Amino acid sequence: MKSLDAEQKDYQRIETALNFVAENYQQQPSLAEIAAVVHLSEHHFQRLFQRWAGVTPKQFLQYLTLQHASECLAAGLSTLETTYEVGLGAPARLGELFIRLEALTPGEYKTGGANLTIDFGFHQTPFGECLIGLTERGVCGLHFILPDSSREAVLAEFTARLPHATYQQNQTATAATIKQIFSTTVPVNLSLLVGGTPFQLKVWEALLRIPQGQRVSYQQLAQAIDKPAAMRAVGTAVGRNPVALLIPCHRVIRGDGQLGGYRWGLGRKLAVQGWESVSQEQNQ
Repeated sequence: MKSLDAEQKDYQRIETALNFVAENYQQQPSLAEIAAVVHLSEHHFQRLFQRWAGVTPKQFLQYLTLQHASECLAAGLSTLETTYEVGLGAPARLGELFIRLEALTPGEYKTGGANLTIDFGFHQTPFGECLIGLTERGVCGLHFILPDSSREAVLAEFTARLPHATYQQNQTATAATIKQIFSTTVPVNLSLLVGGTPFQLKVWEALLRIPQGQRVSYQQLAQAIDKPAAMRAVGTAVGRNPVALLIPCHRVIRGDGQLGGYRWGLGRKLAVQGWESVSQEQNQ
């Protein structure tokens, strides 16, 4: 089995390739064109991609085309009201996750996390390096580090949400949680502790109910929380999701089937979406 560091190096190349696909997937770039972006031969890139994703680049990219997104809109999004209560869908190959969301009390949120102690750590994952934050009551943050950012910048952004909490780096505690999240075999029960406005919490709770492999539009997410006129506010709340992957904002796309934005980069959004779709297809 490859080490997590080796998986991270693989992912960096895959992310570069997927960023290229994110910008050009309507032109359906060839294997040679994608391989050239990461300066690999077609053969080497295909082997690397299959080792990372379990399928060929051609098979994987079939899940990422505009046509696929349109099919999701036609076949899946219109049934959001039906699937809304189905339950949690976990990110593919991240184990079977059962997630409970708890909100900070109004007092804790108003005082900026005073009296809260938060452990944090930096870790490599199959989707890039991340910062994770933990309290006794659950995961309070999971942020990926973008290529043009740094650990210091991500930590500053993370601590700004609850500026009066006590922060301490604890790699041992956070490593155990990362191992749970990215387990491929062991069912995991996780609690999330997040602070936000009542509206944001409602949006994040709705995101948790989107089944794996499904896509929703911002408009339909707004309808699902009985705020059909608040599509822009819903988009803002999705963008401020403090816990990547576990609160699956990567499952939200634009109403026309386009990818839309993603706080942690379109390449990563494509990677997670595609991995989920491939996993769902293989498990059927």
